[in-house]
Amino acid sequence: MTRLDAELAARGLAASRTRAAREIAAGRVRVDGGIAAKASQPVTADSVIELLDPDPWVARSAHKLLGALDALGLAPAVRGARALDAGASTGGFTQVLLAAGAAHVSAVDVGHGQLDPVLAADPRVADLPGTNLRDLDLAVLGGAPVDLVVADVSFISLTYLVSPLLGVCAPGARLLLMVKPQFEAGRAGLDKHGVVTSPAARAQAVRTVAAALTAAGATVLAGAPSPLPGPAGNREYFLLARAPGAAEEPGADSAPQAGWDPEEFAAQIAAGRA
Repeated sequence: MTRLDAELAARGLAASRTRAAREIAAGRVRVDGGIAAKASQPVTADSVIELLDPDPWVARSAHKLLGALDALGLAPAVRGARALDAGASTGGFTQVLLAAGAAHVSAVDVGHGQLDPVLAADPRVADLPGTNLRDLDLAVLGGAPVDLVVADVSFISLTYLVSPLLGVCAPGARLLLMVKPQFEAGRAGLDKHGVVTSPAARAQAVRTVAAALTAAGATVLAGAPSPLPGPAGNREYFLLARAPGAAEEPGADSAPQAGWDPEEFAAQIAAGRA
């Protein structure tokens, strides 16, 4: 007997046990005619295992970035870009960037062995595990600045990362940062499940990150709610910014909100409208 997630990976039905567990949790795995409920379900070599309508993306986070690129009209900025995926984990954001035409992605994470093996083997990807983003500099990226930064980080406030992220940006690079209020609000802002339930606290998290970007010389261009919540149900938000150092060109920004105001966006969040 073996665990279902391990057997899925062994049979090549999933790229890894982590990916297998996600397919099982989504109800997309059938064992001997019945939908499997647990990754730990025991199976044998004779068990009939089927993967139903598999998700083509390596991580749930991919759907968050897909939604943000669409909402903010950012796809043109991805094509041909040298990009940084800050907090890459299994590579959901990296995969989306490649699919959208990025020329190269540096996948940075403090953990080890998390990036999907197919992505890790892609010549367009530099897998950079064991990297603390607070220590990020151009040397980590081989000396080449990036045109685009996407960030999905946990257990750290983005305010600590704005400076190192901007430090690896080419002039005028775009930054698309996912603000997770659960890691910005502090313990006092969380309920017993680790969820920020207060719209005012979520709004303040967005204000704080936007202010950090502005203080560092970036221009905050637009924002949008994440199309999916965090695993515990936390509402999350994307902020799009432009790094300093390049003259603004007419039509250079593809974000649809002309004259967008981060305070107005925060007010919508506080009022429960975003």
